[in-house]
Amino acid sequence: MLSHLKITILVDDKAPDGLTAEHGLAFWIEFGKAKFLFDTGQGAALEGNARALGIDLAAADMVALSHGHYDHSGGLPLVLLRSPGARLHCHPGVMKPRYSIRDGVVKAIGMPEASRNALDRLPALNRAFEARPVLWSDHAGLTGPIQRRTTFETTGGPFFLDPQGTQPDPIEDDQALWVRTSEGVVVVAGCCHSGLINTLTRVAELSRYDTIRAVIGGFHLLNADGQRLDLTIEALRKFNPGQLIPCHCTGEGAVKALSAAFGERVIPGRVGNTFEW
Repeated sequence: MLSHLKITILVDDKAPDGLTAEHGLAFWIEFGKAKFLFDTGQGAALEGNARALGIDLAAADMVALSHGHYDHSGGLPLVLLRSPGARLHCHPGVMKPRYSIRDGVVKAIGMPEASRNALDRLPALNRAFEARPVLWSDHAGLTGPIQRRTTFETTGGPFFLDPQGTQPDPIEDDQALWVRTSEGVVVVAGCCHSGLINTLTRVAELSRYDTIRAVIGGFHLLNADGQRLDLTIEALRKFNPGQLIPCHCTGEGAVKALSAAFGERVIPGRVGNTFEW
């Protein structure tokens, strides 16, 4: 197990004065000697926030994408430019066209063209398209595609693969990162489009965890109704996480419900927050 893990939020929907908020997510992760970027935000906030926080993007050994939505992949051209030696890990479906349709309004939400082009230009040795779990060692890895087992969890929105709205998008590229520390497993999620409980169930299988020390990231509960929130909280109690650090797409109502259920274990995240285990 690793003795030390440090995670800094570089991009999030909330930020204090002096740092830039953006609808998106990016984490700078340090474990052992590795430096790692998980997601890249939309792109506009990443470099300025990193500079203000004293983080050198050029030091990244690896980059991973939780899924291909624009608010997680838009900063990819900058990251690959700053750290040309970094190896990129992502699902082969990250470049699919994606759309949301709300009240008849169609919005393209897939990976931006500049990011797709940057990924295409990346040397084959520096990219890994993986539709399976990835184990970097006995104590860290990516879940790969997450099986949808619960009956109450959905992708969290009106997501489609076509602008006509005839092909629902299962967001099969959704994945999470996990790291085993001496205090337990820390789970890093992008948006949990597979569902928070499904995600934790898959991490438990892959990591053979004893304790979930923390879960940090977007839980995509902003559109969840009361029943889904109640069932999520009931299932979370069985995992008994030491900390819940909701970010990005979790939603204010869900954060309040989680806080009411788990008290001080819930620490809402924002840009500049650093957590160490």
